[in-house]
Amino acid sequence: MQNILIADDHPIVAEGLQHLLEKKGHNISKVCNNGLEAYNWILVNKPYIALLDLNMPGLNAIEIMEKLQCNKIKTYIIIYTMVNDAGIFTRAKELGVKGYLLKEFAMSEIEECIKVVKSGKAYFSPSLYNKVTVNKNDTIDNNIKTLTFAENKILKLVAEQKSNKQIAEQLFITERTVETHRRNIIRKLKLPSRNNSLVMWAAKNCK
Repeated sequence: MQNILIADDHPIVAEGLQHLLEKKGHNISKVCNNGLEAYNWILVNKPYIALLDLNMPGLNAIEIMEKLQCNKIKTYIIIYTMVNDAGIFTRAKELGVKGYLLKEFAMSEIEECIKVVKSGKAYFSPSLYNKVTVNKNDTIDNNIKTLTFAENKILKLVAEQKSNKQIAEQLFITERTVETHRRNIIRKLKLPSRNNSLVMWAAKNCK
């Protein structure tokens, strides 16, 4: 029987998906509560499908896919998320994601998604696709578009008034790495180099 991994830092969601899929006869081989644990388990055990929440502590789903691609791991990835972001959706497709669902519809669509993925095709939630298509038409500042996925994460945490230490602890990276990201963000956004310029910009623009 083809095995499935579930990774979500919200236990209720993970348990709900596990119960639903096991009831449908699927073999859930592992449930993880953070991205780093999920990545390490996939690397060793190579499940047929990994069902990943987009945003998790340690590593997010996109970062997991990037690492798996580098290691030539062929686990099929299905992402589910509350985020209707065209850039993330596009990046996931570039990395070969096999399924992409909105969380609000995940429970009703996951069974069909897995069937489609097992047939060798990709499944993208119609509701998600419609919303992402609309978002693509939004005007996005050219400077923001140059930020990497990791830099965008840092920027959002800066907007939440997180310190470098808190950001480092939340993302499982070093404070020096956070500082490097912040310098790169300031450069790309063409902000003044004074200490509070990024905090002030993020508070105003990242709501």
